[in-house]
Amino acid sequence: MIACGAIARPVADAAARRGWPVDVHPLPPLLHNRPERIAAAVEQRVRDLRPRYGRVAVAYADCGTYGALDDVCARLGVPRLPGTDCYEVFAGAARMRALLEAEPGTYVLTDYLATSFHRSVVVELGLDRFPELRDDYFGHYRRVVWLAQHPTARVRAAAERAAGLLGLPLEEIVVGDALLEQALAGLVDIPSRSSGRSRPG
Repeated sequence: MIACGAIARPVADAAARRGWPVDVHPLPPLLHNRPERIAAAVEQRVRDLRPRYGRVAVAYADCGTYGALDDVCARLGVPRLPGTDCYEVFAGAARMRALLEAEPGTYVLTDYLATSFHRSVVVELGLDRFPELRDDYFGHYRRVVWLAQHPTARVRAAAERAAGLLGLPLEEIVVGDALLEQALAGLVDIPSRSSGRSRPG
């Protein structure tokens, strides 16, 4: 399973929980800051892994590739996760559509993005060096929504710090990992049964 580094841990956790014979091979999560590079990186990893595995799948949504990843997957005959981004993978397309329709100025956090916010956002955008750029980047946002997979005190504190840095109110929506697990089950052709854990809220 070639996984986006931002969801590699929950992918590996789901595989371990279900006893799936899956090896997870993450790609760098910072590829999300250069989505035009994702399709080529996935293609190279598929070609690298094919001699070692009978089957390869891709734990990415489209993730800003605007169909380029689908072209790679179709050409190489590998399946990928459904959806336009990891937010849909965790929360579902209908819920994400409703959230953004209710408030278009919504900045979305996952557990990974909350806990890596300083490195993934602050440093990458140069806000640690030029904090005055915050409003240029985020001035049109009105709220932060945290799609909480595991709403622990540690991750909640990280989400609160991120929202505080942006100067925005934080809303928490517990989504768990159940939808991700169902989507992964489709990739590995193993029916997903409810585990009673990480259910959507």
